[in-house]
Amino acid sequence: MSRSARSALHRIRPVTALATAATALLGACLLQPATAVAGTADTTDTAAPAESAAGGAPTGVSVLSGQWTRPWAITFLPDGKQALVTERRSSTVWLQSRDGTKKKVGTVPNTVYPSPARRVGSGGLMGVAPSPTWNGTTDQDVFFVHTAASDIRVVRMRFDGTSLSGYTVVLGGITRGGDHNGGKIAFGPDGYLYVAVGDALKRNLAQDKNSLNGKILRITKSGTAAPGNPFGTRVYSFGHRNPQGFAWDSRGRLWASEIGESTWDELNLITPGANYGWPTCEGSCGKAGLTDPKKVWHPDEGGVPAQIAIANDVVYVSTLLGQRLWALPIDSTGKDVGTATSYYKNSYGRLRAIAKVPGADELWLGTTDGGDDKDRILKVTVK
Repeated sequence: MSRSARSALHRIRPVTALATAATALLGACLLQPATAVAGTADTTDTAAPAESAAGGAPTGVSVLSGQWTRPWAITFLPDGKQALVTERRSSTVWLQSRDGTKKKVGTVPNTVYPSPARRVGSGGLMGVAPSPTWNGTTDQDVFFVHTAASDIRVVRMRFDGTSLSGYTVVLGGITRGGDHNGGKIAFGPDGYLYVAVGDALKRNLAQDKNSLNGKILRITKSGTAAPGNPFGTRVYSFGHRNPQGFAWDSRGRLWASEIGESTWDELNLITPGANYGWPTCEGSCGKAGLTDPKKVWHPDEGGVPAQIAIANDVVYVSTLLGQRLWALPIDSTGKDVGTATSYYKNSYGRLRAIAKVPGADELWLGTTDGGDDKDRILKVTVK
């Protein structure tokens, strides 16, 4: 399958697939929590050993809230009681509480939503990252990634706990494509801001260290290169095609999901200065100087990973085309993963936004592309 054909598949197939996936499991429960349902491993995808199934297996799922339209990111505020949720098409930001209530707090200006006419296939309002010391008073900084008319931007706004205000471009001028815009943003354990940027359909940019595309960036709150970066620039790692999710494990190691072209999607362990191979390699290639992924998926066999969350050193991966949630336990070395087990195959349609709930063995998982006001945020309990 060609690159252009696969891009079209990712944009068009969700509508057809979702019709098949609209099972009655939660269909009548759009606005209130459903009775918890235990997670069921999909043994057709992997022959998981008992220890893998026990480590990180979902034990129940219910609807936290409904009437969403393509939620892209879920990020908790530092107090862990509420999360900010972005909707890509409307550029709207919501405050989601643990009791299921949600409140609109504002929009991000200058956001251009994906449109074939505007050639922005996977943009709009994407990631959100509150400052690690956000408290709504002395620190009101919240950061976003969005596509504008001519570029991808990292921006800062103020959030007082009730509403958003202000708009400052922290890092702009990043090449925007009709697709492959990345979009994940998060503060790492080191207090610096990490940003995933795709190759913008210009694959050679991924190997160009002078370009910000096809990279994971590490920057300060003002948008400059963070101290200690491997090349003295904003670039932390390179050779990426379209990374859209990352999270840190208990050892402080960074893991990232990446959408491949037509053969392999990836889960990578990110180290500073490493080259992850695109476009020379898709998946594992075993070449000197290139870092192979820790797990690959074929796009038509449970792949197209969107985002990840880590709980109890198990990596949970939401998938778009795969329409399931993967669980991959990190092994004792901390440098690899064990057997991957999938759950909820075709039960909730395409899945994207995912976050670990602070202080709880629980994930929040967002459906996407279900139609206006038809997506949901699910609450998944895990072992």
